Amino acid sequence: MCGIAGALWWNPSRAISAKTLQRMTDSIRHRGPDADGHYFWPTPDSNAGRDFLARNSATPQVTGVALGHRRLSIIDVAGSPQPQGNEDNTVQIVFNGEIYNYLELRTELLNAGHQFRTEGDTEVIVHLYEQYGLDFVQHLRGMFALVIWDAGRQRLVLARDRAGKKPFYYRIEDGRLAFASELKALLQIPNIPRTLNRQAVLQFLTLQYVPHPHCILEGFSKLPPATLGVLENGQLNLHTYWSPPYDQPDFSRSTVDDWREELDATLSEAVRLRLRSDVPLGAFLSGGIDSTVICGLMQTQLDRPVQTFSIGFPVAAFDERAFARQASQHLGTEHHEAVVTPDALSILPQLIWHYDEPFGDSSAIPTMYLSRMTREHVTVALTGDAGDELFCGYERYRAVKLTGMTDFVPKWARRLASSVISRLPSSVEHRSFRRRLKRLLESLAQDPERRYLNWITIFNSTRLEWLVTPELWALALNEDPANCIFDAYRKFPDRDFVTRTTATDLQTYLPCDILTKVDIASMAASLECRCPLLDHKVIELSARMPIEVKQTMKQSKKVLMETFRRLIPADIQTRKKMGFGVPIDHWFRAELKPLLHDILLSRRCLDRGLLNEQSVRQLIEEHTSSRVDHAYRLWNLLCLELWQRMYLDVPPPIAAPTVLS
Repeated sequence: MCGIAGALWWNPSRAISAKTLQRMTDSIRHRGPDADGHYFWPTPDSNAGRDFLARNSATPQVTGVALGHRRLSIIDVAGSPQPQGNEDNTVQIVFNGEIYNYLELRTELLNAGHQFRTEGDTEVIVHLYEQYGLDFVQHLRGMFALVIWDAGRQRLVLARDRAGKKPFYYRIEDGRLAFASELKALLQIPNIPRTLNRQAVLQFLTLQYVPHPHCILEGFSKLPPATLGVLENGQLNLHTYWSPPYDQPDFSRSTVDDWREELDATLSEAVRLRLRSDVPLGAFLSGGIDSTVICGLMQTQLDRPVQTFSIGFPVAAFDERAFARQASQHLGTEHHEAVVTPDALSILPQLIWHYDEPFGDSSAIPTMYLSRMTREHVTVALTGDAGDELFCGYERYRAVKLTGMTDFVPKWARRLASSVISRLPSSVEHRSFRRRLKRLLESLAQDPERRYLNWITIFNSTRLEWLVTPELWALALNEDPANCIFDAYRKFPDRDFVTRTTATDLQTYLPCDILTKVDIASMAASLECRCPLLDHKVIELSARMPIEVKQTMKQSKKVLMETFRRLIPADIQTRKKMGFGVPIDHWFRAELKPLLHDILLSRRCLDRGLLNEQSVRQLIEEHTSSRVDHAYRLWNLLCLELWQRMYLDVPPPIAAPTVLS
């Protein structure tokens, strides 16, 4: 696991110096503390590129390339330095991730006549590119963000893995394309602008993240998952090279028994491939179904106890240790656990710095604590991420199914029922049944897509208009901040609505929130996280399944549960889902209450022209007086303002700060 950074320029005034490239890689040292590598083109022996320039002088000429890398050594620890080239060094790569099928690919390439100098997976990609050209990416089974410089063709190739596990930021401007694993690395380039993207602010306030390809700073972009980019002749062309096959369902297999054997084999293979490591390896174990299944499959394939890790909190509603301990005992793992008392004031500045953009998912805090604890014992950890999206695990998917049964009722009748229900008092408890039921019933009159959007948003369109200034809201009238959700729904119109909803989350919420959260939190601790459920063969298998084998009104994750029942203790099979979070509602009524006033009601915050002062005051007053739970809304506003102070008001520091400023 690593961090990458660099640039290509055809305008000499846009050149990246060795000093700048060093600052770029220094800023992401946490992603790869073991080694640092740089490459510049042209080099004294780069005749292939010079010959190309002589023959093609009418096209924009590449005048320089800089590639930088930070390495966390996992495979071929003593070898495989990056940047890395082919036999004659005309092709160079910087690569962040792991290719799990690299041994099989290496054998194929050796048989085809390629020569290898290392034992790692990086060199395999270089030779795949030589063998298959731009189709090389189709052969990769893993997680990756990479850049290939082909001097002979004067071509820069960008690629991101299918699920979007590994991040990739870039900026293309007059005469230069610059790229990096994290935004902070790009901001080390001298005189690079830091201008707030106000449309992205609306997206963040709606979704608690800025969706790809957008970025919180104008002129910067995120490469979407499953995207290949080619920069030639001064033009960057992007295309999607893979899509989950929700449009290819297999309705002929309608029972769990029809899928059980294939699911067992496919997920077991995905786990087996992710056990390849030259450094200590373990797993996160929350005591939920997904992590328990992954740990169970690991344990059946290893001849030693798997090291598993979980953390707990003093607040019982956020403490899963008892379930994790039970799963560990059932599977025979070597379990590690710790109780932490999150110190929001100490972790907030680190959180803001590491996440680069405003990021409102508060479960990033426990994920950081868990990653730090895990890194004390191992360098690689397997996770159970994506089980909910692939196999209908979220409770809201049952709500989607339930409300879908009312859509045959005339809209006027649903509107009437919804208006009556909306006047009933709600509970201040965020997770209370009464609060969830009221929210469910209030949405009956809405179209299904808008209804689901309102369930998952932090500020829905009505609240957003109330919250922000008229000038900012005017941008929402031109472009809906939730367009990415509606675009995702439109991709698979012929499937049932629950399946379309899970497919939407797979394209948006999973890569933009869950995977971002885990990647940044784990890499902040120099820990590599691997997710077998995100193997593209597992995703493809799940996408073809009919909804009936995944979900009933009484059971979620049906096919996953019944296939791997042998690995799951009885109590965990029937337990209610518990969110992985921290008690921010309590914090804002106690230790963080002064911070809310000092930050959100400061002139520095309100004078930015983004938020309506009276609305912010009302949110704070209603929450701190325990009348309404606005914890997640206030957390998002706090993250937004603290991000602006760290990234806009001053150049961001090159290392994580320890105090708020």
